[in-house]
Amino acid sequence: MPCLRILVVDDDAAVVATIARVLRAEGHVVDAAGDGHGALRLARAAAYDLVILDVLLPGLDGIGVCRRLREESGVPILMLTALGATDERVRGLDSGADDYLVKPFAYQELLARVRALSRRGAPAAPDRLRFADLTMEPASHEAWRDGRPLDLTPTEFELLRHFLRHPRLVLTRDQLLDAVWNGEPEGDNVVAVYVSYLRQKLESGGATRLIHTVRGVGYALREVAPPCP
Repeated sequence: MPCLRILVVDDDAAVVATIARVLRAEGHVVDAAGDGHGALRLARAAAYDLVILDVLLPGLDGIGVCRRLREESGVPILMLTALGATDERVRGLDSGADDYLVKPFAYQELLARVRALSRRGAPAAPDRLRFADLTMEPASHEAWRDGRPLDLTPTEFELLRHFLRHPRLVLTRDQLLDAVWNGEPEGDNVVAVYVSYLRQKLESGGATRLIHTVRGVGYALREVAPPCP
């Protein structure tokens, strides 16, 4: 089996240490997170071949993490849980997990699941995103407006990506906080500040506005037709 880079997510440090030891003994590279928000930060910062994800996590649970990851990536996800009920397995699979393993489990079975998922491989990365004269390539972390490269910070890139995934829809401040900042704002007006930064870069050179304020509600990525002469 090829060497894989694997992210293990579980709030039980002993479980994480044991899984990591078993995987490293097979030659894999292992990173770990103890909560959902930390898992998302790591997953967005590196390219993983597999995520082993516990359902019961503090803050954002494994189901929520799985849904977020599946929106952004085709990385294989193996879910772990102490809950063996059928409805819990269904919830995990419906959220985008590729396989399911109920605790307690034999580590030989875990390795067999890892081998099976590594053979299956990750689906292709999401296609490039387009709206009006905006284009984004998530895989290479590049974006352009009318062919002009946009120099975006990681946060600006994530914010624009969320708008591009939901064109014409009004997105509230809370929705944007949840999607881009994992519900952990850096300040009371962080959304407004970053929307302003993004507008400055999108509208450089006199380009028309694409991110519009919907007063009292939020923001929307939309084209506004010029007034009739």
